[in-house]
Amino acid sequence: MKVDRYFSAGLTGLKIMRENILKAAQALKNSRHTVVFTGAGISVESGISPFRGPDGLWSKYDPGLFHRGYFRENPETCWKLIKEIFFDFIGKAEPNAAHHAIADLEKNGCVHAVITQNIDNLHQEAGSAHVLEYHGAIRNLCCTACPERYPRQDISLAVLPPVCPACGGILKPDFVFFGDPIPEEVNRLSGQEAKDAEVMLVVGTTGQVMPASRIPYVAKEFGATVIEVNVAESDYTPRITDIFLRGKAGEILAPLARAVIEGE
Repeated sequence: MKVDRYFSAGLTGLKIMRENILKAAQALKNSRHTVVFTGAGISVESGISPFRGPDGLWSKYDPGLFHRGYFRENPETCWKLIKEIFFDFIGKAEPNAAHHAIADLEKNGCVHAVITQNIDNLHQEAGSAHVLEYHGAIRNLCCTACPERYPRQDISLAVLPPVCPACGGILKPDFVFFGDPIPEEVNRLSGQEAKDAEVMLVVGTTGQVMPASRIPYVAKEFGATVIEVNVAESDYTPRITDIFLRGKAGEILAPLARAVIEGE
């Protein structure tokens, strides 16, 4: 199946958009195992800047400041940025229509797992139950010296860096820094979900962040139909995408979920 384009001969963009949404809805209805794969683009409508691009976080902050080696040598400097970006800002964001649409699809048995590259916890706040956080999440802090892990709200950030109540070691957010390996269990489970998927719904990701970007390719290799929702074409679009829905995540996923659940 070739990627659908919006301005084909004789058809308006609006008409083709509706046709593509209905085609995607039918694929979701027919699927016995649907997996959603999300990136930073799904959270933009919640006010969270993407990491890449001209307005991305990495255009304002040096990503090298979030390398595990730099954190180990400069925990106080890192923690000032971590608090500013990930807790004072991202931590206050709320789920948007796209997160809620995915949660509604799951509640109606039409989505079986969400694999997210995001650390913002918004899928769970919207009601999604089966979420694999490929890069970890901001809701927990882990000790760099012992196995202890704490809910973020249980640890004061009044003095930085925060330390482990059990051993006095320095705490870090429980998400993957540059230079960190992907946690083995989430990597294994994500790979299995990709292999099991009959449909993979890709939302808001450029397909450029390794090794996460391999997940939709695995799904395609095992026979999945790939539906992509993005404001612009990604690395996936010309390679593996079967149905391309161009637009903001919330504006596309809300009518798509209605079409699947209500038959609109």
